[in-house]
Formats: sequence, structure tokens, C-alpha cells
Amino acid sequence: MTNNLPRADYPRPQFNRDAWECLNGEWEFEFDDARVGSAEGWHTGGKSFSKRILVPFSFESELSGIGDPAFHDVVWYRRKLEIPNAFQGKRVVLHFGAVDYEASVWLNGQLVASHEGGHTPFQADVTEALRADGDNVLVVKAVDYGTDVFLPRGKQFWEEKSRAIWYTRTTGIWQSVWMEAVSPIYLRKVKYVPNIDINEIQIRSFVSGLEQGAKNVSLSVKISFAGEVVTEDTYQVRAGEESRKIKLSGLNDHDMDRFWRPERPNLYDVEYVLSVDGAEVDRVTSYFGMRKISLENGKFNLNNRPYFMKLVLDQGYFPDGNLTPPSDEAIKQDVVLMKEMGFNGARKHQKVEDPRFLYWCDRLGLIVWGEMANAYDYSEEYSRRITKEWQEAIDRDYNHPCIAVWVPLNESWGVPNIQIDVRQQQHALAMYHLTKSLDTTRLVISNDGWEMVATDLYNIHDYEWRREVLEERYGSVDKAVSAMPANRRLSVAGYKYDGQPILITEFGGIAYKKSDWEGWGYSGAENDEDFLERLRNVIQPLIFSGVVQGYCYTQLTDVEQEINGLLTYDRKPKVPLELIKAINDGK
Repeated sequence: MTNNLPRADYPRPQFNRDAWECLNGEWEFEFDDARVGSAEGWHTGGKSFSKRILVPFSFESELSGIGDPAFHDVVWYRRKLEIPNAFQGKRVVLHFGAVDYEASVWLNGQLVASHEGGHTPFQADVTEALRADGDNVLVVKAVDYGTDVFLPRGKQFWEEKSRAIWYTRTTGIWQSVWMEAVSPIYLRKVKYVPNIDINEIQIRSFVSGLEQGAKNVSLSVKISFAGEVVTEDTYQVRAGEESRKIKLSGLNDHDMDRFWRPERPNLYDVEYVLSVDGAEVDRVTSYFGMRKISLENGKFNLNNRPYFMKLVLDQGYFPDGNLTPPSDEAIKQDVVLMKEMGFNGARKHQKVEDPRFLYWCDRLGLIVWGEMANAYDYSEEYSRRITKEWQEAIDRDYNHPCIAVWVPLNESWGVPNIQIDVRQQQHALAMYHLTKSLDTTRLVISNDGWEMVATDLYNIHDYEWRREVLEERYGSVDKAVSAMPANRRLSVAGYKYDGQPILITEFGGIAYKKSDWEGWGYSGAENDEDFLERLRNVIQPLIFSGVVQGYCYTQLTDVEQEINGLLTYDRKPKVPLELIKAINDGK
């Protein structure tokens, strides 16, 4: 469908149906600072809302049309819901990409969905709540907890004004809202498990609606590469989950042209057709990448080859949209700029990013470290919250070949006393093992930066700016793992370094003012030449150390009061991109 609406790009590009409708655009909106909306029945449609907001931008952002950064923890949305003719006779499923933090959804006064978690999607079959006369009203109530330090919130500050490393909050709807039409029996999701060692893809398919008693249900799978059909298969669907392993011809270790890697991001296209009694009831297009992430002899391997990761820290903030990118083109541009600067990956920092970002990383070739938005402090309620939401994030993003590493915790956020608190140690350990239990195909870091427990990679945050100090510190394994660059122990007592690959996953942070933004960084540059020399002095000791197997430079862009980006906040390069690429290339 063609939509002339803000952020009207397809929200779930790895699992695509034609029958969908974007619900972004202007909605009625109201603050509920007195928290009277529920008691007064705002969900029934009787209340007149005084504001208008542009969804999916949060009210704190300029693009929302409101631009109010003050605390408003309870907000309401409303709009009419018109069902397209193409949806007639189908089930209607309503989707929310992300609502921060708790959401309740009513259709025609009937509660159809509720969800907790500010970074993960939810959906509801709303067919039974639709009115026959077509006069449908959709209402959303969002509740945030602006000052709650036990909330998985990432970089959103619990004080009114941003400062230091904390930024403007995001409340309510901040990713796309949309609906799609499905049959009573439909393909709900798939999961891909590639195995390049035996040229095989395992496809787990999940079908909803089988409880209605249909006997003859089949799923046809057609896999193509570069427009040529590789294989086709049709099999009976007798349970809610089916699994098939499919051999892929023309793929072997001596011909890596069909593997996915940043330098050659090859993808296989898949078409699914679900049929009941021989008649098509659902059609979905998808894709996957054949790639392998592994450790061998203390080395990070991509597709069974040692691979040096050159990542950049990407916080995913925008000057006019905050956590919400202003457009799909803006998302794509960020990926293009990273690659043009010589980076082969990004650590998406303290944010579960829009699926469109992962789509462009899949398509254009950029490794991603998927990171959870952390809380600031520990409690049992925090543990419950983050555990639930992290599982949802992994489930949403599992199929993206670009994701190589999961980062549930960063710099002891949420576990500030992990060195001495056994509960917090066990929580970090539980997050590591939980992640491994959900995904055996990727690596997991227990606590990025320092105070690690069990971990697949040994990641160090080090904002030292003197070249000679970095060369000395990372000249041997013993010196690297015994250093305390942030005056924090790298391992919790009882969890010593055990031969894992050593990476410097935050460093640099060189401040350089090249716009109207005022701010700070970890060291300062006076002009272009000084900036480039400082970049060279922190990057190249890591490239040439022989001990370090990868790095993540802080950071991609300036963000609010921080001016330590390689780009300004509005994505203008501070120096020519090819000069940064030369430094990343070791020149």
C-alpha cells in the first residue's frame, strides 16, 4: 500500500505481508497529569482531547508537534480506525512497535491489549471488537515512570534537564503503529538457524489458528538467491510449530560468495505460501543470511575465519525525533556513513533499535551488537522487568544476520554493587545464561566494560587518550587484563580472565565542536588536524597491538550535550569521511 504519512515504511521488513495499513500520522492527544483519565472513562471516547500529536514521535520531540520535555507520566491517544476494503473477511491484527513504558489499548471501549516494556513490540487480534457500521475508535493510554531508577530506560534521564551522559526522556508511542489482515489460519512467525558447515538452513515455522480444526494445512517454502530459485519444499502442517532443515546447493567453504558478511552482505529471499484444502490463505516474503559466529582458539570468528571488529558506538538519538528516527532514509544514511568511515559494525547502545535499522544493516552489511536498555539501580522489580523485556527483544530480532553479539548489561548499570553483592552477581550470570539458552548462535557479554562474570568476550572500556599509554597497556595479554582504566576491576572476584578475545568496546570520545551545539567529551581537539591526530593516537594502538581483537569507538554522532561524535548531531561529518576510513584501515 502507498502511504503519505510520517514513517510510512513497512515496520517489519523481514516478515512482509501486502495487506497492511500504516496508522502513523495525526492522533488526538492529552496529558493526564492528574491521573483521572481511567476513572473518568477517557477510553470510552467521551473526553475531548485538547492536543494533536504526530505518531510515532513522542511528545518530548519536536517532530511530534508538541516538543515538551517536561514530566508527563500518563498520556492518552485517540484516533478513528478505518478498515480498508481489502481487509474485509479477514482477521485484523493491530501492531505497536514500541510504547514507553506501559500501554493499554481499547477499541470501541473494549480493552484489546496491554503491555509492559518500553522497547519491544506487541500486537492484538482486534477483529471481535470492530463495529459493523465501521465507526471504530482506537484509544491508547501510556504510563511512564520518569523518575524510577529501577526501570529499564537506557539513556533516558530521571531528572528534568539532560546532563552528563543522560538525555531527554521518551514517553508513549515512539515506533510505528500499524495493522494487517490475516486469515483465521496464518503464519505467525518463522525462526532461522543457519549452518554453513553443512550448507543447511533450519526453518522453524509457527502457525496460528490450527485449533479451528482444519485438516489439510500445508506450507510451501521457496528459497531464492540473486533472483534464482535454489530450492522449493511443501510440507503438511500438523502442529503449531513445524521444523524443516533444507540443504542449500552451491554453498561451500571454498565459495564464500553466498555467505553473509559486511564486505559481501548476501541474503537469501524466501516466499511462504500457507494453504488450507489446497487454497492459499497466507503469503509472506522474508529473507535470511548464511553466516556463523564462533570462537576458536581465543579468536572471534565470522564464517570460520578470524575477524577483527571495528565498531562504532551508536546511541540512536536524533535532534528532532529523540529516540525515533525522522525517516527511513535517515536510518539508512547512518548505516552508509558508518561504512564510509571504515567501520564494519555498530554497537547499538542502550536502545533496542527500530527493526528498519537492522534491515539496512542486513542489506548493506554492518555487524550489530544488540544491547538492552538498562536500569540504573537493582531491585527485584527491576530484575523482573528487564528479564521479561530482554526475552522479547531477542525474540523480535533473532533472525537478523547482522546481529553477532548480545549485550544484556553495560558498565554495571542495574547492578551497581556487583563486586560485593552476590544477588547482583547472580543476576548478571542469569542474564548471560538466559541469553545463551534463547540463542545458541551468537556470543553474549555478561557486563560490557568491567566487572564481568561469565562472558564470551572480554570487553574493556578505556578512554585513555595518550598513544604511548595505550601501546604499553595493550602490548601484552597480562597487562591488558590486569589494567583498571576506569578504576574498576575488569572481573568480579571468582571470575578471572579465561582466554576470551579482548576487545576495547568504549574508547576515544574526543570532543570537537563543529556546530552550534555546546558540550563535552573525554578529551578535546582544537582543529581538524588535531582531531585526526587524536583519532589516530587512540585507534591505531588497538589495530597494531596484536592482543586486541576489535574495538568500538565512542561515538557516531554528537548527542544533546555531548560533542564527542565523529559526526555532528545532525549527521554532518566533522572531517572528511575518507580520512577517518584511512585511520580505521591502519594508515
